[in-house]
Amino acid sequence: MRRVVFNQKGGVGKSTITVNLAAAAAAAGRRVLVVDLDPQGNSSHYLSGSTTPPEVSVAGLFNQMLNISMFEKPVTDFVTATVHPNLSLLASHPELAELMVKLEARYKMFKLRDALEQLDGHFDEIWIDTPPALNFYTRSALIAANRCLIPFDCDSFSRHALLGLIDSVGEIRADHNSGLSVEGIVVNQFQPRASLPQRLVQELRDAGLPVLDPPLSASVKIRESHERSLPMVYLDARHKLSQEFAALYQTLRQS
Repeated sequence: MRRVVFNQKGGVGKSTITVNLAAAAAAAGRRVLVVDLDPQGNSSHYLSGSTTPPEVSVAGLFNQMLNISMFEKPVTDFVTATVHPNLSLLASHPELAELMVKLEARYKMFKLRDALEQLDGHFDEIWIDTPPALNFYTRSALIAANRCLIPFDCDSFSRHALLGLIDSVGEIRADHNSGLSVEGIVVNQFQPRASLPQRLVQELRDAGLPVLDPPLSASVKIRESHERSLPMVYLDARHKLSQEFAALYQTLRQS
C-alpha cells in the first residue's frame, strides 16, 4: 500500500501526519518506508534528528533517473534505516529544488512509481510526504500512490481549498493513475470545545466529504515531538494524541 499526504497549503501538518501515521504502522509490526519529497526535509529531520543533508537520499535516486547507465544502483541503496524498528526512510535533500526543472524537462513523472514498485516486496506500507504545491514531485507522488490523505487544519481557507484539492487528485486519477483514490480528510489541530472547528468539520460531513475519525487534537506535546525528533508513539505512547494517531491508523487499515 502506497499512501501520499497532499495539500497545497503549507502549515497544515503534512509531515507530522505522515511521520506519525507511519510510526503507528511500524509500531503495529508493519514494515514501513517514509519517502520525503519536500526539499525542506521536515519528515527526514523528524525521523533522523539531523539537519545535515544526507549522503544517501531521494535526490540520488532522481539523479540516477536523469543519468541512465548500465550500472544503476538498486532502489534499496537509497533507503536508510531509522533508529525505530520496522521504519525506514528515503530522505529528502536540498538538491531536489534544482533537480525539478531537469526532471520536468525530461518528463520523468512516472519514474517514482516505477522505483517504488520495486520496493513493494520490501515494505508493507510506503508513506509519501509532499511539498506544499502541486508541482513535479507532488504529481509524481500522486501517480505512484494508491491512496491520498488530505490534511485539514480547521480554518475557512483550508475548507474553501478542499474541493480544488480533490479535483486535482481526480484529474491525476483520470489522466495518469486510475487506481488512485482519496482515502479521506484528516482533521488536524482540532479543538473540540471551540465552535468554529466543530462547525467547519460538520460542514465537511454535511457536504458528503470523507472526513476520517478520530480528529487529531491540538497539543503542545507535538512541539516536543518535533524538537526531540521522536514521533508521538515513541515519545509518549499513552498521550491522547499518540492514541489518536494509533486509532486513525487502525481506521485506515480497516478501510
